[in-house]
Amino acid sequence: MLSRRLFMIGLPAVALAACSSTARTPRVEEPSIGAYYRAMYGTLTNEKFVVQAMDLRRVDSKWWRQEVDYATNERPGTIVVNTPERYLYLVLEGGRAMRYGIGVGKTEALVFRGTATIGRKAEWPRWTPTASMIRRDPDRYKAYAGGLEGGPTNPLGPRALYLYKGGKDTMFRLHGTTEPYTIGTNVSSGCIRLMNQDIIDLYNRVPSGTRVVVIN
Repeated sequence: MLSRRLFMIGLPAVALAACSSTARTPRVEEPSIGAYYRAMYGTLTNEKFVVQAMDLRRVDSKWWRQEVDYATNERPGTIVVNTPERYLYLVLEGGRAMRYGIGVGKTEALVFRGTATIGRKAEWPRWTPTASMIRRDPDRYKAYAGGLEGGPTNPLGPRALYLYKGGKDTMFRLHGTTEPYTIGTNVSSGCIRLMNQDIIDLYNRVPSGTRVVVIN
């Protein structure tokens, strides 16, 4: 009887201890990011302006640059922009492609579809908001109606590829961004944005005259 009474007295403490252990805040493991991707999206100091490293914890890994299988009839060297998927593909040999995550503007990026060529390439490009952007949000864009020189605060980022069709500018651009954590989303304005390290990589891989296919 004595041992049973001692057992019953100790039971609440045991029960409380059990409750306490289950109530502990679970330990959250941060995603492991390997050296390969840390280097790919690291700080770039060999530029006119420093390109800051990406905090990849804020961007889903499916949007990170990677080589993938890709079935297409397009020739190697072609760029395919698939706006519904939020991916840009640079077609490679052997049924492969380099895939980049993109952000898609709600308006400007939806006004062009079909084929074009890269008519111009620019490093640290000058940016001028379109008339529709100024009408839509004058408080934000009117001050830049005369244009903004290239630099860390320029919405086009460190590189821009300008799409032309029939020798004329389509006003459709592939460019970097000051808002890299919007990759994979529909963004408020702009054309097709890539993470800054990605647009530099793409810029270095493709020449002027490259064929671009936009799926919209």
